[in-house]
Amino acid sequence: MRPGIHPDYHKVVFLDSSTGYKFISGSTKNSAETIEWEDGNTYPLIRVEISSDSHPFYTGRQKFTQADGRVDRFNKKYGFANKED
Repeated sequence: MRPGIHPDYHKVVFLDSSTGYKFISGSTKNSAETIEWEDGNTYPLIRVEISSDSHPFYTGRQKFTQADGRVDRFNKKYGFANKED
């Protein structure tokens, strides 16, 4: 890597504002807030609104709707009734 052109990559702590879940990761973001992590070191703190701890897809609270097939959508669109033999 060429020196002087890349942002500073360092460890930061991300805090999910809705659940209080914290995790440490590498990032180029910086923050004036700091927090002491479990290892005794102090890291910048980045607050996020959604993480894997609160996102509906990862928590299983997301509702899935039954997706109709192409033929069914065509039949609904043009008013054809389902024919059962």
